[in-house]
Amino acid sequence: MNNTKNSLKDFLEIPYQKLEQMNVKAKERAEKATDKELEKEYTAWLKREKGIKAVTLCFSDIEGRLHMLDYDKKFLLDSLSNLTFDGSSIRGFTPQHESDLRLEVDWSSIRYFPSDVFGPGKVIFFASVLNRDRTPYFSDFRGRLKAYTASLKKKDGLTAYAAPEIEGFLVDETNSEQNYRIHGGFKLVSTGGYFHSLPMDPLRVFIDNAAEAQRAMGFKNEKDHPEVAPSQFEMNFSYAEVVRAADNIQLYKLVCRQVARNMGLTASFLPKPFTGINGSGMHTNFSLAKNGRNIFYDPKGQDGLSKIAWDMIARLLNHAPEICLILNSSVNSYRRLDPHFEAPNQIKVSPIDRGSMIRIPIGNERTARIELRSVAPDANPYLVLFTMLKVGLEGKKLERDANKRDRIRFLPDNAYDAISLFKASKFLTEALGEESKDKFAAYKQNAADRSPKALGAIIKDSEIIYHHEVTNQYLWNNF
Repeated sequence: MNNTKNSLKDFLEIPYQKLEQMNVKAKERAEKATDKELEKEYTAWLKREKGIKAVTLCFSDIEGRLHMLDYDKKFLLDSLSNLTFDGSSIRGFTPQHESDLRLEVDWSSIRYFPSDVFGPGKVIFFASVLNRDRTPYFSDFRGRLKAYTASLKKKDGLTAYAAPEIEGFLVDETNSEQNYRIHGGFKLVSTGGYFHSLPMDPLRVFIDNAAEAQRAMGFKNEKDHPEVAPSQFEMNFSYAEVVRAADNIQLYKLVCRQVARNMGLTASFLPKPFTGINGSGMHTNFSLAKNGRNIFYDPKGQDGLSKIAWDMIARLLNHAPEICLILNSSVNSYRRLDPHFEAPNQIKVSPIDRGSMIRIPIGNERTARIELRSVAPDANPYLVLFTMLKVGLEGKKLERDANKRDRIRFLPDNAYDAISLFKASKFLTEALGEESKDKFAAYKQNAADRSPKALGAIIKDSEIIYHHEVTNQYLWNNF
């Protein structure tokens, strides 16, 4: 019966090697073509490709949750000028009395999906969120990041690049985060770390499958491995322009979650799902280029960095307390800022000390960069990179007295203090806009109010089930 049913369907299924070639070619084409040229090419391709089941459009809310809408191909092509959705149904978007928002396809963002992970016949695009009058929606930070980087390119010839290192945990059973209270915690699937996971244990099989899918999607993975903590993983992919880098983060997490689910497991990006072992971070490597040249590099500069790079570091350090909520946006993320487990909670820069908020990796003309280590894997990547750019280029520099030894400052150790510092920041009011800033703070306050300020030694149910990447309407209303 199943074979007969499947034989009736003829949806697009592309081998991994060809899939990778198509995704890499699409990225290279996007770097050269205009939006209008890409729209013409991809709409023509969609019209003639008979194996497309659905076109998936993606966008992220203000907290960083990824939302996906599947459109019938013909409907999408006929309705490109009028793709609307109910913004009041998206947490952090419009109120009920003014709910309609629009989507505009970003044709440069196409990804062809591996059919064994996501099902056959699907292609994905990211979309910009617009108001009814087609102006950019202020809480869509992908759109704001794209607009800001376009202005930097046009005005100063600058291109910002990023490469995140995203850690996560593989835990037993599906929906284990939603069922955290029922099961009384998480169960590790592997006790191995860096060197102790056997080639065919569940963690290694998961990493292999997820990395294969990411390569096929054009991520250009560089290394994939278990991390220090048991059942922890990390897959590193190549540098990209910041908007694409943020898209990669969202897709990386989506791929990991789906591959884990296909194995009957859960991939979790909670920063600290277990006490007593290392938490998960999203170390964000960042640099600027002009005319194809890495302007963070200076062989004669301190630690091989240019004055531009050092100015950016000084601004990020100066504004560190107030931007901490953006980099660590959940109650659980403040457990990770624990100095006993290589926590990057010191507001300083160092080429060697991994407790520093910013590290300077060894680099050359091509790889010189800064590494912002205090970012949690559950942060909104578009908001993080937008803030890094805004603060790094427009913030106030931290002034140092060469004759005085600096007192070590630390990042906030709980969400309540981070929210207060965020709300008091005049710079962030100007950078984010008052409405977006107030909205983000209100959602973080609501989540914090469901958990105790003093974290204590035991992870509380509330910091898991009311986490912004875990909660659904049912869980939230069970408070």
